[in-house]
Amino acid sequence: MTIAVNGRVDTVTAPELEAGLKFGDATCVVIDLANVPYMSSAGLRLLLSAHKTMLGKGGELQIANVQESVREVLDITGFSDILNLV
Repeated sequence: MTIAVNGRVDTVTAPELEAGLKFGDATCVVIDLANVPYMSSAGLRLLLSAHKTMLGKGGELQIANVQESVREVLDITGFSDILNLV
């Protein structure tokens, strides 16, 4: 299952995105960030929560097409060591 995210992921938009994340029976979920130029700590929490959800059900979460500005945030915070960036 692939979920394409568009626009900024911040304190305003993260709750809406989180409400829309429905993994169902998927064993592998790819979150495509190709169109995400900015991610705040609210977005980081959302990715970590999704990662834990998938691990809890024996699945895998992959984060794809991360823009350089978002990758820098993931690197600085150590999230790039936790999440599976593809």
